[in-house]
Amino acid sequence: MARTKRKVNPLSPAPEKQKEQRIYRAGGYARLSVEDGGRAGADTLQNQEELIFQYIKAQPDMAFAGMYSDNGQSGTDFRRPGFERLLSDAKSGKIDCIVVKDLSRFGRNYLETGNYLERLFPLLGVRFVAVAEGFDSLTAGGDEGDCLIPLKNMMNEFYSRDISRKIGSALALRQKRGEFIGTWAPYGYRKRADNPRRIEPDPETSQVVREIFDRCLLGAPYRQIAENLNRQNIPSPAKYHYLKGEAKAARYENAVWKPPIIKRILSGEVYLGHMVQGCKRKSFYEGKGQRRVPRQEWIIVRNTHEAIIPNDLFEKVQKIMEEKRQYR
Repeated sequence: MARTKRKVNPLSPAPEKQKEQRIYRAGGYARLSVEDGGRAGADTLQNQEELIFQYIKAQPDMAFAGMYSDNGQSGTDFRRPGFERLLSDAKSGKIDCIVVKDLSRFGRNYLETGNYLERLFPLLGVRFVAVAEGFDSLTAGGDEGDCLIPLKNMMNEFYSRDISRKIGSALALRQKRGEFIGTWAPYGYRKRADNPRRIEPDPETSQVVREIFDRCLLGAPYRQIAENLNRQNIPSPAKYHYLKGEAKAARYENAVWKPPIIKRILSGEVYLGHMVQGCKRKSFYEGKGQRRVPRQEWIIVRNTHEAIIPNDLFEKVQKIMEEKRQYR
């Protein structure tokens, strides 16, 4: 009987294992600038955070890893507490995806924004998503990545420069009219209920200001005045605003009286009834911190509110302070 050929069945290739979908640890970033405050229709941190959270929640390849935010921080400067925490966590690998509402919330400085998006984040392997623009670095094509994003960054920078100039001009005009534009009224005063751009003596603190001037007139050193107020458990200016709910930062909760605070009050022409503003200047666009300007550039409008200290007492105290400076 002839032997039949044994059929050899070729081995079927094993089915390829389906790659597991990568899950990105996504951190949301929200920012609200000083320029946004008080504008009609202005964005809020809460709205940004909710939009970002819902977006991450809806993505099958993302897991929410935390929210980072900065309130009252200019987009032209990346030295922001929330952003620095975000960047630190990206560098340590805690997050590998960043989601923002739009590019302007991330930053308005053209060069620095481009450096993060085009160089640092790709180097760290960090995915970047701007929800409003529909931009995702994971899927962005060459044209979109090379043209759209740099263009948007430039537009955001030009907008920031323009809005900063307009706000600065408007505030300067109010200052020249003798209107108060600060967040907190000077210690010893409060904003008037019927017109927050005007101030009036605060019954709770105006008497403390008078006590400070009286003690200085009697020869008490600045440190002694400060220590005496602390012994009386009289809240310092920062703590007073914190207790009133006007200041939210926890560092103000235990702020105490110190000699520089006493000196600042004793030299304050505001207590003569004059509105003194523009002593410091800050540029939102340039990202420059507050800096003092020469006295000749201050905006002083006389007799805008009720005085706490009479002129003769103020002049006597100034002479005492000048003598102390000379004998240092």
